[in-house]
Parts: sequence; C-alpha cells; structure tokens
Amino acid sequence: MGTIIRRAVAGDCEKILKLLSEVEAIHQKGRPDIFRVNGTKFTEDELVRMFADDATPIFVADVDGEVMGYAFCVLGEIKDSTMLLDAKTLHIEDVCVDENTRGTGIGGMILEYVLDFAKKTGIDRVDLDVWEFNNTARAFYEKHGFKVQKRRMDIVL
Repeated sequence: MGTIIRRAVAGDCEKILKLLSEVEAIHQKGRPDIFRVNGTKFTEDELVRMFADDATPIFVADVDGEVMGYAFCVLGEIKDSTMLLDAKTLHIEDVCVDENTRGTGIGGMILEYVLDFAKKTGIDRVDLDVWEFNNTARAFYEKHGFKVQKRRMDIVL
C-alpha cells in the first residue's frame, strides 16, 4: 500500500465530500441538538476555493491513487495584540480518515505531515478543537502530543 500525503486538488472533491459526510454523521450522532442530519460543512465550490488559497491548505492521504483521509488547516497570525504574544498559528479545522481504513496509521501520517509542514513554514503553534463526546478523536490527538488548553461549555435552553 503506497501512501503519500499531498495538497488537495479539484479532482479530490468527490472523495473529500464523502469523508466530510462521515465526520458529519459522527457529529450528528454525538450532538443531534445542533448538527443537521445529512449536513455538510463545505460545498464543492467552497472546497475548490480553499484548494487555491494558501491560507487554507488541505492535505490528503493518497493511497494508491485514492484519497483515504484529509486534514483541513487554517493559517493565522497573532500580531500586536494587547493581550497575546505574537505568533504564527496553524489551526487544524478538520481531520478524517475513511471509515474502512481507520486504525491503519493513515491519520497519524496526515497529522505528522501537518506538524512537519508547520515547522518548515515557521509556525509557532498548532491547535485544534475536538468535541467532548468524540473519545476516539481525543485519544488520537493526545497520543500525538496535543494537550487540552481550554474547554468550551454550553447550556441548551
């Protein structure tokens, strides 16, 4: 099985949309009070725009010519804040591995690629958000060195 991690291109849209639906199903099951059934985070047009924008790199795991996972990233910069230190940041917006290949190391390969990309491009900090109900994702990120920095809480009225 030959796996390479690369930037996403327009030809990857169909598979990325399928993977997005897998993530949305997990979220809808975990928080049916806020996620739509069969919702989607991005449209095909939005994906194509993101592919062309260096501030929103999307990396895919290409396994023998088929996209089996992705990481959506957002580059940012904190500068001249009255509260925070200046920093170049990379926010991992979303990670997914095809449900049929989870547990094979593809997710780790994608994440390590993103971290290496961040180091090579002068990023100071990589962060992400993970839903409290998603124990599998939380364990995955902790295994790869991520630490909880804050908690976001809500109350349904």
